Parts: sequence; C-alpha cells; structure tokens
Amino acid sequence: MGILDRLFGKDEADKSGPSIKFGRYTDSYKQPDQYKAWDKSLQAFEQGDYMESYRTFFSYLRDEELDNVRFRETADGIEFELFQGSKKVMGIANLEHLKAEAKVAKTQSMNIGFLRRLIDHNYDLKYSRFALDKENNISIVFDTYSLDGSPYKIYYGLKEMAANADKQDDLLLDEFAVLQSIETDHLKDLPEGEKEAKYQYIQQEIQRVFASLDSGKPDPQQFPGAMVYQLLHLCYKLDFLTKPEGHMMEVLERIHRLYFSKDERNTLQKAHLLRKEFQKLFDRPKEDFFKEMYQVRSTFGITSPVNHEKVITFIDGELHNMDWYLENKFPDVALAIPGYIVGFCLFNYAVPKPDWDFFLLYFQVTESDYFRQLGFQTSYFDTQTKAFNKKALLKAIRHIEEVHHSVYPRLHAQTGMLDYSSLPAFAKSFLLMMRQLDVTKAE
Repeated sequence: MGILDRLFGKDEADKSGPSIKFGRYTDSYKQPDQYKAWDKSLQAFEQGDYMESYRTFFSYLRDEELDNVRFRETADGIEFELFQGSKKVMGIANLEHLKAEAKVAKTQSMNIGFLRRLIDHNYDLKYSRFALDKENNISIVFDTYSLDGSPYKIYYGLKEMAANADKQDDLLLDEFAVLQSIETDHLKDLPEGEKEAKYQYIQQEIQRVFASLDSGKPDPQQFPGAMVYQLLHLCYKLDFLTKPEGHMMEVLERIHRLYFSKDERNTLQKAHLLRKEFQKLFDRPKEDFFKEMYQVRSTFGITSPVNHEKVITFIDGELHNMDWYLENKFPDVALAIPGYIVGFCLFNYAVPKPDWDFFLLYFQVTESDYFRQLGFQTSYFDTQTKAFNKKALLKAIRHIEEVHHSVYPRLHAQTGMLDYSSLPAFAKSFLLMMRQLDVTKAE
C-alpha cells in the first residue's frame, strides 16, 4: 500500500497525485507473517535445520510490495539476491556456509587513493570486508559458516555490507575518475518532471534560508540558535522530501554530524560550517543532481525504531522554543522549529506508522507549493491567500485514523486543537495535537 493509499484510500490516491516515495526506508513496518518467519528461523537454527532457517530468514526480509528480496532453491543451495538502494547483493546459502557479495564499482587501474580508502573502511567493518575480484571489481563480501550463522548474525552482516555498498558506490564514483559504475540495471530513472521539481525545490529552499540568515534578523550574534534551527530544518526536510542518493545524501548526513559532534566550536561557528556545506550543495551542477535521482528498492533501514513516547519527549523539549520568535514577529524562525522537530524525528527514527503519516501530512501543509509542483492535486494551504483547506485536511486526518484503526484502535486526533490563524500557529497546534495521540497497539 502506497503513501497516498494509506492516507486517502486507493480511489482518492489515484485522483490526488503521483506515486512518489518520501523519506528514508525503514524495515520496522513488517507484516505479522514476517515476524512469524523470524521466529521460525530462530527455532530452525537452534534445532540445526540450517536450510529451513535460511528459507524463513529470507521470507522475513522479503517485502512483497517492494520485491526487495528474491531467493530460490537449487542443487547447490539457496541462491538469493536482495536490493539496497543503488546496489544489489547476491549470494548462496547451503548446509556448510553462507556467502554474499555486492559489486560496488569497476576500476580501470589501481589507484592508491581509493585503495587506501577501502582499507580504512575495512578497519571499521565488523562482519564484512571490501575486496577486489579477478575482473578488478571493487566488491564487499560477507560470509559465515552455517554452524555459527544465526539469523541475528546474518541480519547484521548483510545489513552492514548492503548499507556500505549502497553508500560508497556514488561517493567513490564521484571522487575517483578511474572508477566506473557496475550492476545498475535494476535502477529506474525518476520522471524528468519529478527531477526538475526536486532540483528547483532544493535550490529555492537553500536560497530562501540564506536570504533569511542574511537579513540579520534576529541578530545572529545574540540568537545563533535561530540560524541553526533554520539550517537543520532545511537539512532534514530536503532529506525527507527529495529522498536524495549518493553525494547529496552524504552532505546532509555530514551537516547533521557536524552540528551534533562534540567539539570546541560554539553554536555560531557550527552554524557557519553548516551554511558552507549548503553553499557547496547549491553550487553543484544540475546534471550531478539529476544523475543521483533514481528509484530504488531497499531491504534494511538505517533509522532506529522508537515508540510514540519518544516523539512526545522530543516535541516537549523543543516546541516551546518557538514562542519567543512568534511573539517577536520572526515567523520564518518560528516555523523552522516545529519543522525541525518533524524532520529530526524522520531523519533519525523509525517512528510508529501513524506518526509517520501525520508527519507527511504536516509537510503537505507547510510545503504545499512543492507538492503542487510534484503533481499532487489536493492542496491544504494556499501560500498566496494564506487560507487553509480545512475540509480536505480534516478528511486526510480521519483517513489516517481509519487506515490504522485495526492496529491502533485508540488513535483519534483532537482536531479541535488546530489553530488556523497562521502557518506557524497551525504548525505548533498540529504537533500539540499529535502529542495527544494514543498510539497504543491492539492487544
């Protein structure tokens, strides 16, 4: 079921806009049959039935909608392939061992730069390792004897190799001219209109934040936190809404790391560092953005599962910081704070599914022009007249409740709390409404 299907039901989804994926993939939203397969895999391994353990393990990983994992039995064992972003992992599992490999890039000649990079990475890897094959392909390999290949070990081993293969291919190709891409036949280009809309949004939003910072209001020397909120909000919403791959994804992750690193830099110094990173991103050629815009399938998530209480705690810790900016008429900074809360949660956590859907709806309201450019017909906020489409908004909220009712029967949004007097006021009231949600699963 797609995003719009979950929000509106299939008929409404067909009318409301294109099927576009947002945000980071998470493998936390599995079906009951998948969890049963995991339990069976553990049990089979403990009983020494390694082939059954492998079969049920791959059933646990497989998402029928994404077709992200494929496996078949042959005379040699269970052959499998799984997809993680731009890379494909292939392997075989039998009674003796499991071995998996992902080809990252092909080299025309040995270069000490990328070889040293890969050796350094090998020191950090726990289960897998980078290697060169006979055809001069850079690969990442994971293997284990079946005797000690528990489902936990295989899961973390495959996850490590798949995530590193997916991340390093674009980074290495971007930096080293001697490398060539390899095994990318499974990738599908995004439609040109979607690419253009995403590129223009990236450029426009970086420019908009820079203009706000350059206005000097509020004084950055006195209120450096205002700069940080706007820059981090920009980072997280670009990550969620444009779903970048390769170089841009690494830049956004570096921006996150730079701010939260424990060093001697103060808040203002860190804000200037973040701005420099965005400037580099802004200056990239358009074609470099376009070559990293493609449709992918994933098997492993990189965000940590959390419950609704974690979301509440984060809202409580940050939302009150927007009050001063609202009272002193700095609406851009005020709006950046709830946006930062939403973006931070989506960037770092696999939140409960109802929270994820409400966060998407939040962006559909606050970034309504962008969704219109992507081809979504339902608009919840008119940026020209500053008017909210209350009827459509309430309908979307009720659909989220209905879709999740069987799993979360107590889910009910108190829509009377919503404040439509301005976009920042709405943003604050929307998160306060989310704070009151009862996201308790049915017993």
